[in-house]
Amino acid sequence: MRAAEPFLVMAKPVGPVCNLDCGYCYYLDTSALFPAGERFRMRPEVLETYVAAFIAASPGPLVHFAWHGGEPTLAGLDFYRRAVELQQHYLPEGWRCLNSLQTNATLLDDAWGAFLARHHFAVGISLDGPAHLHDAGRPGRRGRPSHGRALRGLAVLRAHGIEPDVLCALHSRNAPHPLDVYRFFVDLGVTWLQFLPVVRRDAAGGLDPWSVLPEAMGEFLCRVFDEWVRYDVGRIGVQNFLEPLLVAGGRPANLCVMAETCGRVLAMEHDGSLYACDHFVDGAHRLGTVTEDDLGTLVESVAQLAFGQAKRDALPDVCRTCAVGPYCHGGCPKDRFASTSDGEPDLNYLCAANLRFYGHARPYLERMATLVRAGQPPGAVMRELASAEHHRWRTTGRNAPCPCGSGAKYKHCCLARRRP
Repeated sequence: MRAAEPFLVMAKPVGPVCNLDCGYCYYLDTSALFPAGERFRMRPEVLETYVAAFIAASPGPLVHFAWHGGEPTLAGLDFYRRAVELQQHYLPEGWRCLNSLQTNATLLDDAWGAFLARHHFAVGISLDGPAHLHDAGRPGRRGRPSHGRALRGLAVLRAHGIEPDVLCALHSRNAPHPLDVYRFFVDLGVTWLQFLPVVRRDAAGGLDPWSVLPEAMGEFLCRVFDEWVRYDVGRIGVQNFLEPLLVAGGRPANLCVMAETCGRVLAMEHDGSLYACDHFVDGAHRLGTVTEDDLGTLVESVAQLAFGQAKRDALPDVCRTCAVGPYCHGGCPKDRFASTSDGEPDLNYLCAANLRFYGHARPYLERMATLVRAGQPPGAVMRELASAEHHRWRTTGRNAPCPCGSGAKYKHCCLARRRP
């Protein structure tokens, strides 16, 4: 059965296995679904069945294969060589495949770089900012820092002409340092960036210490947005800002967390088991397996459609009348474990962060959307802001607090960086 609309499967070639021991990783716990001694490797027959089934179920003509983990490079280059061969074998004439790989980048070498470039893989790498913030949460299995190895992996990709997207987990350690984190990526020459909030709960339902506080997340996004909207629009794509810009322009967001409903981004474990979502890999959300069931039928099943629609249907009343509701739509269902002031359930834990950020950024986003409708680039807003704020920057003394709000002296902050 071919699916009615496009969908994405986050395929896990090695399941939850990883060479790092990230303190906040939510996916490592899925190893409990499998018996002791499980060999977390996708078997060749599962790979072939999945490739054929995904192509057959996709509306086409572009079929997007997403490889995730754990750490997907642990599957080895031969695994991906075979995947590409199978894609070409099963792909209908006139169709094409896009492969994307999300990696911690620590295992990348020239052989990987050459292969990924030759087959036009889109690559995302995980970096949490400067070394002291990154290494606090992303050590290797023996406690070794991973920051330097990740940067070497980035250099390998760039040497082969690949400019990767960067995923920065936003957690309790780096959230208090918004400009340090953002300016690290600016100086690194990153061109596409996403901040992904860490929200984890312990066995008793309490918050894991790595979870970002809503107030900290809201402040982080506002501070970074203020710098981005003044200096970096069109130079650095920040997904957290460009997605709401779509909404401000009257278009739907691409991100499932901002959409009215979800359920079109599924997860497949190494054994072919299909789950409703990457954040819901558990027995209650197991849909079936690609080795025994028709993939398109599972994607369009009553259970999966109900899962996606529940995001909208269970929305608290306060969210339905919220001023920033069109930007948020209640956020990710995995984070909707809080209650409203009236005791209504299913409020997003990050509600305060969304209220703070979208309320702050919306006037700028709406102005940018107006510029686009008038045929101008969204970056034209930077000239407008520079003109409006020229006097404030010109009259700031070198030893005065920087107008950007960093807390540092002007001469050690934006003046030194020649940002205004």
